[in-house]
Amino acid sequence: MTPRDAALPHAEIREEVKKLCARFPGEYWRKLDAARAYPSEFVTALTEAGYLSVLIPEEYGGAGLGLGAASAILETIHEEGANGAACHAQMYTMGTVLRHGTEAQKRRYLPEIAAGRLRLQAFGVTEPTSGTDTGALRTTARRKGDRYIVNGQKVWTSRAEHSDLMLLLARTQKREEGRKKTDGLSVFLIDMREVLGCGLTIRPIRTMMNHNSCEVFFDNMEIPADSLIGEEGKGFRYILDGMNAERLLIASESIGDAKWFTARSVAYANERRVFDRPIGQNQGVQFPIARAYAQWRAAELMVHRGCEKFEAGLPCGEEANMAKLLAADAAWAAAESCVQTHGGFGFAEEYDIERKFRETRLYQVAPISTNLILSYIAEHVLGLPRSY
Repeated sequence: MTPRDAALPHAEIREEVKKLCARFPGEYWRKLDAARAYPSEFVTALTEAGYLSVLIPEEYGGAGLGLGAASAILETIHEEGANGAACHAQMYTMGTVLRHGTEAQKRRYLPEIAAGRLRLQAFGVTEPTSGTDTGALRTTARRKGDRYIVNGQKVWTSRAEHSDLMLLLARTQKREEGRKKTDGLSVFLIDMREVLGCGLTIRPIRTMMNHNSCEVFFDNMEIPADSLIGEEGKGFRYILDGMNAERLLIASESIGDAKWFTARSVAYANERRVFDRPIGQNQGVQFPIARAYAQWRAAELMVHRGCEKFEAGLPCGEEANMAKLLAADAAWAAAESCVQTHGGFGFAEEYDIERKFRETRLYQVAPISTNLILSYIAEHVLGLPRSY
């Protein structure tokens, strides 16, 4: 552990996560990438070590730690060349159940999730026709006795094939009946094992990175009424209050990516010799690496600040959104400089750079695009007119 690593928050957790990741080297991830396969062994190892349940309170079988600990775990996973996207949703998606579920729902599901006997990885919000305009979603859930009947479609529902449970946002009231377009949306916790093939259909989407994305179809899918989380019609607020945690954790992954790219760039620039000198001696190679380093160090501070405010129960929308924006940009800058530093070797699979390059590009778009974050900052921080 370097002196700088020792000074980072949750240094001991970081060191243990590094040891776990060492069991899953680049070759492991390359094979999965080529086969578009899910990293089941890696996810199992994280689960057994308790890392995916750090945010679940001790009374429900988790570690009961704060968001900063979860941030350190995901950042380290990415810094070590692995990919936390296969399982990161299990950290923050359960927050909706924890904050808004009944005590019976918490007792039923959270200990099972903490123990790894149930996976809550799927988050059904985005639809083909609405995108980030959540108020325009069309999937409906109609109450019928002690059941809800669900019809509609979701897209980019990552890990649906590898999850037991899905958190679903659906419309329980017609859009025109609410004062706001987000009124009448409700959240449900669905046991997909009970409805797969009985109203629920999952279709994988092949993408440029191995992200296990799917489109999901609901055709008169029946679910128990007690699948409802919180009050009917209040679901948008329940989803919204978990987004700050999601953005801070995704920002942490981007910081980890940026660290990985920078370390690779520096090592190669020092060892690669052209014209009888290391290429790192040239300012044209040095400056992009140094600039990317400055970018991710600044983003790192915003992540830490956002986690501190979140843990203190303070409003942190500004910090969470800016952390996501700055970290995604920093990771992309570090990726660009890494490819440029390695030249042709940056495109060779064995170096892992092209895989990480594809993976880190995602966070310019998901889970929310950088343009939407800029709109948020303009309107909610700077007081400019709403642009959409």
